[in-house]
Amino acid sequence: MGMGGGGTGGAVSEINVTPLIDVLLVLLIIFMVIVPVTPHGLDTLIPQPPKTHDDSPPDPNTIVVQIFSTRQNKVMFVKGDPALDFSKVSEVIDFGHQAGVDNIGLITPRVEAGQ
Repeated sequence: MGMGGGGTGGAVSEINVTPLIDVLLVLLIIFMVIVPVTPHGLDTLIPQPPKTHDDSPPDPNTIVVQIFSTRQNKVMFVKGDPALDFSKVSEVIDFGHQAGVDNIGLITPRVEAGQ
């Protein structure tokens, strides 16, 4: 009546791998579902260096906003002072979203140094 047949009634010395395969398939499905759900980092844009090299450094107290009507994608770069509270930077990012800016990039000290 058993799968071994023969009817000897003795102990079977082989491992039954059927339950192990079931466990393996369940673990495989779990890992396949979990892996694509891993969180992704913040999408950032890195500003490109200017084409012409200007010898005069910009005034640190000056804020320049440029609007190009001919560009399809609106891009904004935000650079905050290290001592500034990040909530102020997030307000500027929100203003950019309200103005319809498509891509907003953060300028960090490493990006500014060209690394």
